Amino acid sequence: MDKFNRGIIVFLTVCTKDRKPHLANSKAHKTLTAWWSRSTRWLVGRYVILPDHVHLFCSPGSDESLQQWVPYWKNMTARELKTGAEPFWQRDYWDTQLRTGDSYEAKWDYVRHNPVRHGLVASADDWPYQGELNILDWV
Repeated sequence: MDKFNRGIIVFLTVCTKDRKPHLANSKAHKTLTAWWSRSTRWLVGRYVILPDHVHLFCSPGSDESLQQWVPYWKNMTARELKTGAEPFWQRDYWDTQLRTGDSYEAKWDYVRHNPVRHGLVASADDWPYQGELNILDWV
């Protein structure tokens, strides 16, 4: 395979405003995955939703930039999830493009164990707010 003709996979972390624990619940899980599933602009692969932030892997499905897509779904999910007038999400987010298939697997293994490291569950498999919406390939 040509190393310049590979798919793009981006690792993305988005936090709630002031790291408020609004996310580790069924409603947030359903809302986030519904908006991500509707998207054809960026395809969400594996994800973990923690109390105050989300980690997800995504890949472009169109020429829309990440800088357009992330604010869109943050705005739409905030409308459904926030309970007051204060902002729901932090303004910024952190993203990095992964370089190889091995780094995707290694990063996923690290991310899926975050609930264990935070003392939320004993085993990563026990965390209910994680999954995979699309299979992201390097081809």
